[in-house]
Order: sequence, then C-alpha cells, then structure tokens
Amino acid sequence: MEIRSINAMRGPNYWSVRRHKLIVMVLDLQDMEELPSNKIDGFPERLKAMFPSMYSHRCSEGCEGGFFMRVDEGTWMGHVIEHIALEIQTLAGMDTGFGRTRGYGEEGVYNVVFSYMEESVGRYAAKAAVRICEALISGEDYDLAGDIQEMRELREADRLGPSTGSIVAEAEARGIPWIRLNKYSLCQLGYGANQKRIQATVTSETSSIGVELACDKEDTKYLLEQAEVEVPKGDIIRRERSLEEACRYVGYPLVIKPIDGNHGRGITVDIQNYEDALVAFRHAKESSRSGAIIIEKFITGEDYRLLVINNKLVAAALRSPAHVIGNGKSTVQELIDEVNKDPRRGYGHEKVLTQITVNELTKTIIKDAGYTLQSVLDEGEKLVLKDTANLSTGGTAEDITDIVHPANVSMAERISKIIDLDICGIDIMTTDISKPLSETGGAVLEVNAGPGFRMHLAPTTGLPRNVAAPVIDKLFPVKGDTGRIPIIAITGTNGKTTTSRLISHIAKMKGYRVGYTTSDGVYIQNRLLMTGDCTGPASAEFVLKDPTVNFAVLECARGGLLRAGLGFKKCDVAVVTNVAADHLGLKGIHTIEQLAKVKGVVPETVLPDGYAILNADDDLVYDMRRSLDCNVALFSMDENNPRIKALQRLHGITAIYENGYVTICRGEWKMRIMRAENIPLTYGGKAKFMIQNVLAGILAAHVQGISIEDMKAGLETFIPSAAQTPGRLNLFKFNDFNILLDYAHNAAGMRALQKFTDELEATVKVGIIAGIGDRRVEDNNEMGSIAAEMFDEIIIRQDKRLRGKTEEELIKMLDDGIKMKDPNKKTTIIPSESEAIKFAVKNAVKGSLIILCSDVIPDALDLVKELKEKESKGELHLID
Repeated sequence: MEIRSINAMRGPNYWSVRRHKLIVMVLDLQDMEELPSNKIDGFPERLKAMFPSMYSHRCSEGCEGGFFMRVDEGTWMGHVIEHIALEIQTLAGMDTGFGRTRGYGEEGVYNVVFSYMEESVGRYAAKAAVRICEALISGEDYDLAGDIQEMRELREADRLGPSTGSIVAEAEARGIPWIRLNKYSLCQLGYGANQKRIQATVTSETSSIGVELACDKEDTKYLLEQAEVEVPKGDIIRRERSLEEACRYVGYPLVIKPIDGNHGRGITVDIQNYEDALVAFRHAKESSRSGAIIIEKFITGEDYRLLVINNKLVAAALRSPAHVIGNGKSTVQELIDEVNKDPRRGYGHEKVLTQITVNELTKTIIKDAGYTLQSVLDEGEKLVLKDTANLSTGGTAEDITDIVHPANVSMAERISKIIDLDICGIDIMTTDISKPLSETGGAVLEVNAGPGFRMHLAPTTGLPRNVAAPVIDKLFPVKGDTGRIPIIAITGTNGKTTTSRLISHIAKMKGYRVGYTTSDGVYIQNRLLMTGDCTGPASAEFVLKDPTVNFAVLECARGGLLRAGLGFKKCDVAVVTNVAADHLGLKGIHTIEQLAKVKGVVPETVLPDGYAILNADDDLVYDMRRSLDCNVALFSMDENNPRIKALQRLHGITAIYENGYVTICRGEWKMRIMRAENIPLTYGGKAKFMIQNVLAGILAAHVQGISIEDMKAGLETFIPSAAQTPGRLNLFKFNDFNILLDYAHNAAGMRALQKFTDELEATVKVGIIAGIGDRRVEDNNEMGSIAAEMFDEIIIRQDKRLRGKTEEELIKMLDDGIKMKDPNKKTTIIPSESEAIKFAVKNAVKGSLIILCSDVIPDALDLVKELKEKESKGELHLID
C-alpha cells in the first residue's frame, strides 16, 4: 500500500462543514485492492486481539461490534485503516470518532478520512495506521505501545494548555472566532480590528506593569507590606555569604525560592537548619534568572490559591502536593503505582489529574524524609513527594470557593488592584481560609500573573468553576459581542476575482478598512502585501489577523478548500458566481456535480441571519439553496427567470438585469442602481459576464447595508484596468492596433470572452492561447476549438507552469482542438509568452485586436506596458 498524500482540514471542508479537524489521506491499496479482510488468513482474529476495544465501533451496522461484523464479512483495507487511525488516537487519550472512506476515482485508490484533535497526532495516526495494518496482514509483531506514547507526547507538545483551552472553548461557545497565532499559547479572539489576544491567562488588556510587579517578588512583597497585607517576614540576597545572616534575621523554619521563579521551580520549604538552607539556596540559584533569592519565614498551614479576575474573586482551591499514604504493607513505589491507577490520572494534561512521576527531586524529598522507594510506610502515614502543590506534578486540588471568609475575599480583590492585574492568582498559607488571616497567623506568599486555571476547572473534589467565563466577560463586555468583522466570501468557477475586487471597492468607498484576497494577491486597503494565488485558508487568515481591517472580502477557490478547508468557520455573506467544468480529474474531483459540492461548502458557512447570494441562471448553484440554514438572495440576467419571480413573490431579495439597468428588488419592488452601459466594468454593456459580476456585487453590498448612493459611487469609479482589475478585460489601445488581456483559462471563461469580443470591431482578431497542464485532454481540446471560432489567427504559447504535462503534449491538445473546428485555421506555435506577444505586435495589421489569454498576469502586464512606453517614444519597431 502507498500513501499518496496526507492533508489536514482545519475549517469547513468538502467532507464536512461541521467537523473542521479532519485528516484526508489518499491511499493506494495496490495489490490489497484484491484482498478484502475476509480473504486474509487470520486477519480478523489478529485485529480483534490487538484492538479488543474496537468492539465499540458501530460502523454502518449501527450496533456495538458492527465494525467487526464488516471485517468478518470482508471490507477493504482503507476502511480498516480509517478505524485503526481513530482507535489509536482514542487509546492515546484523544477520543474522536468521525471517519469516512470513499473512492478517489481511480481503481484501488481511496480517500481515507478521519477526525483528529491535534494535527500532528492525526498525521502520525494516518501513517501509523497503515504500518499497523501491514503488520496485521503479514502477521508480524508490532509495538503499539510505542505509537501510543509517541502520540501522547505529540499531543502534549502541540495542544493548548488547559487554561488557554478553557478560554478558547468559552469564546467558541459564545460564537467568538479564534486563531492560534503561534505554536504555544498565543491566541487571537475575534477578527481584524475587533480582536483581543490571550497568552495562557495573560490578556491583551493585562497591565504590563502588573506582570512586571508580579514577577518581581521583592517589589510585590514591598507593595503589599506598605498596604498592610499580611506577608511573611523575609529578606532578599544574591550571594551565598549573605545566607547565614539572612537565616538568623528571618528565623527557622524557612522557605527559599528564586525571586523570579514560576511553576514551583527552585522552591524548598520547611528548612530547619543552615546546612539544608545552603542546599536550598544553590537549588534556587539554578532556577533564578536574576540571581536574587528570597529567604522567607515558613508559614505553617495549608496551601490555598485564590483566583481574581477583573478585580473579583471567582474561585479558590486548597492545594495538596503529590503524596502517598501508607498501609503498612506496600512500598513507596507500590503506593505511587497504586495512586497512578486512578482513572482520573493521565499523561500531562490529558485528564483531571496528572500521574506522579519519580524524578531526582522526588527521590531527594523521600531521602530527606528518611525513606527510599523500597520503604514500607506505616498505616496512615503521609509521605509528600513533591515540594509544590502544582497539579502538573501530581498534586490535587479541592474547591473551597464558598467558604472563603469575606475579609479574605476583600483582601484578594484589593491585592489585584494594588498589583494592577486583571487576572491574578494569590497564594496564601493559613490554617483556616474561612477565618481572616489576621486571626490565623496566615500570610500571602505570592501574587502570580498568568495563573493556571486547571485546579478550578476540574478540581479533584468540590465544584468545578467556569473561570474562563469572567475572562471573556472582561474582554467582550457588551452582551452578544463576538469580536467578528463582516466577512463576504466569494466562490465559483469564473468571475470570483472581479466580484471580490468590486465588492471590496464599494466597501472601501463606504469608509470601511478592507482586507481582501484574490487569485493574484492579498490586499489591505488596496495595498498589495502578498503576491500569487491567495485564495486559500492561509491568505484568509492573513486578512482576519490584521488589526487594521474591519471588513473582509475573501475569494475562496477549490484548491484551498480541498487542501485544508476554509480559513474561517462562519461568514456573513457568501456569493457563488457559477459552476462550470474546470480542474476536473484533480484531487478526486471528477464530475461537475462533485465540483459544485466543493463550491457549496462556502454558502453552507453563512451565519443564520446572513445571506447566500446564488446565481439563479445556474442550475447547480441554484440547487445549493437546499442545504442552507440562512437567508437566500438570487441574481439573474433575466428578470423573468421563474426562480427570481418565485423568490420575489415571497418578498425575497434579488438582483436582475432589466431594460438595460442593474436593479435590486425587494419583493417585486425595483430599485434601479445604474444603466449597465454607464458602468465602466461592463465596457458600455458589451461585457455581459461583467454585468453578472456587478449583479452579485451590488446584491452583496445591499444585504450588508450599503446604500444605493455608495454603490453607485463604487461602480462609477471601478475602472477595468491593470490597476483595479489586473488581467480581467484590460484593454490597451495602441496607435494601429489594440491588445486585450484576460485571465480566461477554461471553456466557460473562453465562451464568455467570445461573446464580448464578438461585439468588438477589428480588422483581424489574433488570439494568443496556452494549454493548461492540470486540465483533461478534452478540456484543452475544447479550448482550442473555441479559439478557432473566436480568432482569425491563433498563436499557441505555453504557460510557465506545465503542471504535470510536457510542452509538446499541451501544444498538441490545443492544436488538435483547433483542427477539429477548422483544419485550415492559421496557427503559429511560439512557446515563450513574451516572444509570442512580441511576434503578434510586430506582425499586427492596422485595426487588429490581439487577445492575450494569460495565466501569469503580472509578467504579461509588465511587457504590454513596456510596449506602450516604447510606442510613446517611437521605438516600437525596435522590440526585437
């Protein structure tokens, strides 16, 4: 078996609009296509022995054991691999259960599709599932445990931590979109100009001074002392020679810790003598960036964490370090093993509690207590194994929010303002949190910026607290605020880029700060920031991350949708211009109906109160309305289209071309926008396909609340030119001839161009065309046949990107198509685009029109502009 490709979907996609995290593996079964599971001796038995838990897989049978029934009856290895990939993720602590295996369109080749939680794990699971299946086929031993552990480690390296994850989950529950900005915990909530940022539990509104203070324990302690907050007596030193005097000043027992430490690193507690203090000092030095060490009075009592968000106490927990309790029979190691059997304990952050690991620090603590791992503790004797109560080292937490004394609540909220932190964790040592610290002799030990939420979200005992909610309340205080900006998404076979540019221009005229993506680049307020085909999810995210943008227009092409899905989960408006045969035979899309399903993903992402704008003249586009959960608006070049009339009778919104006008209708009431012949983009009304783009554009603007006056201003100032519509009907007038540059790159686009050029006067029409490598033979043949109808003379050139074909093959496909239509058509072959253009110009007769169909628009535009400049200087004859 051979893995051809593995792609990770990260947004709405061809396989599922609701399930965004999917691995799509293209798998060639090769010889295994002839051997389903029941034809391989012992395969079902070996599979069941390795994965007995797969009994829960219901599969298409709809009952437990359903998948095993399919295996016994005989199923193909792609289906088996799908289930293995899901099961090994579940065994690694990531329970995810969606899968599909479907034919790719080639004999023995399949799309194996399954869900994932972490992309790196999903990709690993795809490869591992194939390896496991091959081992089961051959009957070889396989180290499954090694794969499971590797996936756990990948998950822990890549996943959001529990604190960040809880905030993101709360944001999602409120409809607030989010983007992960790096491989750590920096995340964006909301889009564009409305975004907020979090990094763990530090937010874009957290005071940097507050963070600095919290990280400087000396300043923190000083400020709290000045504010009459109970803190332990202490001293700060930097050199070992100062340790003895500091110990005498503070008095035993002591705590020694680095001044800039976190997560319990470098801390030693309950130090009773100078020798232990010296060891602790050196340990703290190893974790101190500044070299400053705190020598502090050890306060007896229990360890409490008070969490304050937006200056309000929201949760409190009693923390206990990892420990075991003796039974008079088991060794310390056996007691640890028994504790780790608790189903609530897992690897890293995968469960409520973390397994207790035995490291050098643990061994030192056990040794200091007078024991070894082989010692047997008396019944009821407690042995502490870690020097801090962090859950990440195996500690436990009990929620005690409801018993915190009001004086301690007031103190905690006051501390958050003294240190100036919107989110802070306050560590307190006291014998009884239900009494004021002044009565118990307790003290505030630390104030932490970016405190962990895990102990509050999932305490070992007590009520879980949704501490992420007040964070979102702080960042988005207005009820219903989702941090979104308007998003208009455009898809279709032809007209996407022009429609995207037109809508962007109208929105800009309205006063929005627009970011938009196109097949030639990404623009922020008309400034080109990325070049190339930018119609995929990465380009969409580029716009949505930009903090200056408050209106996004995103062109969405099939390539990005099939490669990774959409770069956003929901949009306000989706426009589908048309669906025509293009790129068929690629990435498992072989029919126009499949292509329509790909395009149909975009309107399915429209918010319930948003609009899907569909072409009523296109059957496949019109049928998309059946799967939508949003408003639908239609546009048509025929005001009498029955589909338009039906929606108008239902008081729906439509856009039509009638009596020479582009018109918006609400119900049957007409609002004429402009005469088409007065809209520059339509070339005096001659470019009918441009009128269609205008209808889609004004309809999108209208449902977004843009006025007719602003639409007219946009339409009047949107000029078809190299600046505003590069490569889309760019007409360059020379003294004796004209050059028309267009991106037409498929049969539907060529037919639309033909209707336009048929209305243009010219003594001779010369077409410069190219075959496209990722099209079928019949597609390139058709392009040649259409060219034979359109042009008096044809020059066949070649694209820069051959896309899997040879230059000779592509030229022959076009030439064959030309000969099918007109065997005597004058045809010249000049592979270089620049040489083909120069040849056409050099041989142009007076009044001729050279029509250049180009795919690398910037290069072609540069050359035509250079030729115009030469003509102005009287040097056009020197172009050789």
